[in-house]
Amino acid sequence: MPGGAVLHATDDVNRIEAPVTFKAYMMCAFAAFGGIFFGYDSGYINGVTGSSVFIHEIEGPNIDALSGSNASLIVSILSAGTFFGAIIAGDLADYFGRKYTIIAGCIIYVIGVTIQICQGLTSGLGLIVAGRLIAGLGVGFVTSIIILYMAEICPRKVRGTLVSGYQFCITIGLLLGACVNYAVQDRTDQASYRIPIGIQYAWGVILATGIFFLPDSPRYFVKKGRVDDARMVLARLRGQPADSEYIEAELAEIVANAEYERQMIPSTTWFGSWANCFSGSVFKSNSNLRKTILGTSLQMMQQWTGVNFIFYYSTIFLQSTGAIGNPFIISLIFTLVNVCSTPISFYTMERVGRRPLLLWGALGMLICQFLVAIIGVTVGFNKTHSIGTDASGNPIVRADNLSAVNAQIAFIAIFIFFFASTWGPGAWVLIGEIFPLPIRSRGVALSTASNWLWNTIIAVITPYMVGTTEGNLRSSVFFVWGGLCTCAFIYSYFLIPETKGLSLEQVDRMMEETSPRTSSKWVPHTTFASDMGMKNGTLDEHVVADVERKGSSV
Repeated sequence: MPGGAVLHATDDVNRIEAPVTFKAYMMCAFAAFGGIFFGYDSGYINGVTGSSVFIHEIEGPNIDALSGSNASLIVSILSAGTFFGAIIAGDLADYFGRKYTIIAGCIIYVIGVTIQICQGLTSGLGLIVAGRLIAGLGVGFVTSIIILYMAEICPRKVRGTLVSGYQFCITIGLLLGACVNYAVQDRTDQASYRIPIGIQYAWGVILATGIFFLPDSPRYFVKKGRVDDARMVLARLRGQPADSEYIEAELAEIVANAEYERQMIPSTTWFGSWANCFSGSVFKSNSNLRKTILGTSLQMMQQWTGVNFIFYYSTIFLQSTGAIGNPFIISLIFTLVNVCSTPISFYTMERVGRRPLLLWGALGMLICQFLVAIIGVTVGFNKTHSIGTDASGNPIVRADNLSAVNAQIAFIAIFIFFFASTWGPGAWVLIGEIFPLPIRSRGVALSTASNWLWNTIIAVITPYMVGTTEGNLRSSVFFVWGGLCTCAFIYSYFLIPETKGLSLEQVDRMMEETSPRTSSKWVPHTTFASDMGMKNGTLDEHVVADVERKGSSV
């Protein structure tokens, strides 16, 4: 279209988006189902590595626990695959679209599950490790692009709530994994680990089928120069006619912002597009480098809280202390706390804001972690006595002070409450909001990859930290997590901006004009459409034409 499409625009910052309809809300909410992938893996692998049948297949018939190196490899290899999957998905999402990249991730995931379920046909770690590596690639596709997709399609006034739904689905996945583990814990055949693995088929099929019937992101179509397609998709997402003034105004704002960002971040080669993520000064709050550091460090800090230590290794850790009779029940309780606490963020993410939630959440977590550590090394988990031996000749140990152990468990549960209602959803919400359109897919991919990189590192080192034949830190490991939560508290105060209630385009402007500590006071004062040129209530046709022409060559 040589002259560019005619788009009615507005200079009213409050009229750049359609009212939220129930249909639009549910379409956006379904995408959150992708969190099941992440959560279920964190939940089910805890039980598989504790299955006596699985342990005997890997270690031998007279061994009661996986070695630290084998447990580390089995748990962490999926995270390693996910790291690379997230990076690759950042490119694919720009070439093939957000929707089809997610579907491709589901297909890869199902292939990995198929290989895992064949564990037992041969001896050793080969199949379970290879399957989890391939499944990890698929999970990387899904976890990185689902966040990108949701951030781009969700209405600004409920974006924090809907993206928090992704974290809620993670907790549902954790709960399902814990329930399945509990259901099969007494089985003495290969079904004790094949059932938890096989259930993963359902998640891949459900998400791929559902996403197939949803539209792609309107911002992806604008990035590709397909403005008319973006209009139709936006109308479907907002439940409005394609010629609605709301659809016209929102599309005009997206198009005007796309042209503005292209002037700031010119399209170049494949290498140059990645290099753009690291351009600018680290001391400039709106530089691409600063945003990339913010996104990747947010996910690093989320992993540093130590939450995955509880969900990956709680069964093994509690068994090693000898203070808990049925560690599966305690693990299930932790998971229930996680599930029940996360929905609080549906309200607080938009009512309180991202920055205060992460700040106070970090404070609550660090207090709980240090209390667990102090109680444990003085009168809790670390203080046990033997009451005899079991049938295999292994000592049976019990806690010296049951009340102290119960207090530790209670503070771990309170820690989970703080995490689930603040940092759990908050980190995911923010990484989908802070990047400009030209680098958004790669920025979110790098941030998600950071999550999985640190997930991998923690999964690798934790068995050595708490294993009885390695570090044997026992309760002292919570001093480590408490110190890292302290880092998260300081980080939140100095570096995290407030983005609630802003469109993705307004977030760009806010980060350009303010600092993290003053960001909550910023209010939008102009639209990109008015800045880029409006004539008689319409966006300058040359702006639209430039976006269509430049986008088609990307």
